Amino acid sequence: MRVAYLDPASGVSGDLLLGALVDAGVPLAVLQAAVDALGVEGLSLNTATVLRHGVSGTRVDVTYPEQHEHRCLSDIVAMVEASGLPAGVRRRAIAVFTRLAEVEAAVHEVAVDEIHFHEVGAADALADVVGAVTGFDALAVERLLVGPVNVGSGRVTCAHGTLPVPAPATAGLLEGWACYVEGPRRELTTPTGAAVVTTLGEQVAAMPALRVERAGHGAAYCDPPGWANVLRLVVGETVAPSPTAS
Repeated sequence: MRVAYLDPASGVSGDLLLGALVDAGVPLAVLQAAVDALGVEGLSLNTATVLRHGVSGTRVDVTYPEQHEHRCLSDIVAMVEASGLPAGVRRRAIAVFTRLAEVEAAVHEVAVDEIHFHEVGAADALADVVGAVTGFDALAVERLLVGPVNVGSGRVTCAHGTLPVPAPATAGLLEGWACYVEGPRRELTTPTGAAVVTTLGEQVAAMPALRVERAGHGAAYCDPPGWANVLRLVVGETVAPSPTAS
């Protein structure tokens, strides 16, 4: 079985996922084509190879003109359905956004249909989710495994004000998952990143026995001293573990 293992030792976000996928060999043009299919004018992806505490990785920047609309879930579903992307990609992308909407609705105690996304519905989140789903599809991943999630600490400023890390939506999305706090005081796992991994993946304690075919590091924007701020992605075929000597 072809498996992808994500090691969120420095958290997980949409841009980290895109960077890890490109660094592991997914052509940027494949992700850009998927983003273009959404029909958001000016939405583009750019890459840079950077070092994070001496570790080389790919940073993906999502750029777009200033946005003034707040999209609701039905708007996003309509955009994805009209995109012409493969059915499996559309289905999984919609599942990610639906899960995100359900958690946001629970946080704010409103109906799912009443949620008008802010950061979540922005153009960069559309690119992150559709790009990530497309990237795993391009790698022919049959099973996504995710290690324990480092959520970060401190506070984050968002559309709802300044909140402690993890933000309420992130905490809700990670219910039932093993999480921890380590490293720099900042948000390391975002709602978008949490929504992707908890919708598409399953958690494991450590990387399984794999015949590794490729690996990549998605690099974050910041480079805290003494900390490799990267998301590691390993792709390979599962193998039976070697028997231990008695």
